[in-house]
Amino acid sequence: MPPTKPVADVVAHLRAEYGQCANIKSKRTRTNVQGAIRSILARLADIDVPETGIAIFCGTIAQDRRERLECHIVTPPDIVSTYLYRCSSTFDLQPLRAMQNDIAIYGLLVIDTADAAIGILRGTRIEQVAEFSSQVPRKHSQGGQSAQRFERLREIAIHEFFKKVADAATALFTTMDGFPGRFKGLIVGGLSPSKDRFVNHGYLHHELQARIVGVVDVPYTTATGLYDAVSAAQEILADLDVVKKKQIVEKFLTAIATDGSAAYGYPQVFEKLQSGAVATLLISTQVDPRQIETLVAVASRYKTTVEMIPDDFPEGLTIKNVFGGVAALLRY
Repeated sequence: MPPTKPVADVVAHLRAEYGQCANIKSKRTRTNVQGAIRSILARLADIDVPETGIAIFCGTIAQDRRERLECHIVTPPDIVSTYLYRCSSTFDLQPLRAMQNDIAIYGLLVIDTADAAIGILRGTRIEQVAEFSSQVPRKHSQGGQSAQRFERLREIAIHEFFKKVADAATALFTTMDGFPGRFKGLIVGGLSPSKDRFVNHGYLHHELQARIVGVVDVPYTTATGLYDAVSAAQEILADLDVVKKKQIVEKFLTAIATDGSAAYGYPQVFEKLQSGAVATLLISTQVDPRQIETLVAVASRYKTTVEMIPDDFPEGLTIKNVFGGVAALLRY
């Protein structure tokens, strides 16, 4: 359950599932499933959802010729992006197992003499942490001693602004959980010569300075520039999931526009899946969990690659909003 998912929506969904249990033929199974749902509902009645979301595992365990109901709530190590309900004889641990891997964390910083922004690239998610506006006056064309004095004051203002941003970045990144282990590096973006001056003149703490892995040109140094920095650093971040997912979506968009070796929309993609024609299945994390389960189950029969596409980057939003959350690259 993602942290953004309203508890009331989950409760309504579970109550509907409880009603559907009446169709389960086995009395024992029906009783166990209904008991598990009641147990989860009781826990949801008074719960504060952690900032990373929650995972609830509830079921009946056979032991010593008896059965007992157990319910466990787990706080995930990273933010849950997909709401998923599954009733089965086994628990689906894949989402949590994926989080157990060391999730790469990159620091993002974009800066010029007017603005700056700091963010974090955590897995596929770009998080804006801070945004700054400077009081640096613009250059003017007047000459004489007043121009020299103006330039000195401007240089002082730039220095103080860069120092302020660097101190904030140092305080954030060097004290965050995962530094230095999972913190893979810092990407700095902006326009020259501002970003180059910031990088080369010792504003950052030496421990953070040593972890700069890329300096890229980006047109904006507000929060929008954080996304631009990730796009500009694709070669640096080539092994990151976010870049791979962006490239997969771009491949799909190219196929739609050119040779047509793609499909989208649940009905059409489902039909293609059943015929074994889908090479790669793209599913938005916002798609109905029941549809996700159905699609993934069919995909597994034909060794179709399944890519879950979050909507926290522009290409992911395109899959969700333009193509109905379900798309496919076809084998034929």
